[in-house]
Amino acid sequence: MLKGLEGIHKVHFVGIGGAGMSPLAKVLTEMGYEVSGSDRADSEIIERLKELGAVVYMGQDGEHVRGVDAIVVSTAIPYDNPEVLAAGQLGIPKLHRSDINAALVNSRKGIAVAGAHGKTTTTS
Repeated sequence: MLKGLEGIHKVHFVGIGGAGMSPLAKVLTEMGYEVSGSDRADSEIIERLKELGAVVYMGQDGEHVRGVDAIVVSTAIPYDNPEVLAAGQLGIPKLHRSDINAALVNSRKGIAVAGAHGKTTTTS
């Protein structure tokens, strides 16, 4: 398990099909976490997550978060989202996707490439 996510095994992504959320859901699924999530519409990305073992709900409902250890949100998710509200009422921790990014980055050695020129060349 990742440092910073101790005691968390079942993770629910609110907006799992998003460009910033789906890769995190994929990585956690591949690492052995139980991943679930919800989104407003089905997509090819969501179908791939299902194939990996993620449970994905269409639409958002507070019942979807029952039994999870934490929910993950991005800034695109409003505070009055039914799953966010239910998690709060149930005492389920709410993590921002940046918390998951940080846990992943801090679990390994990494290299950062920054600047105005050369990033693509460096990574290819």
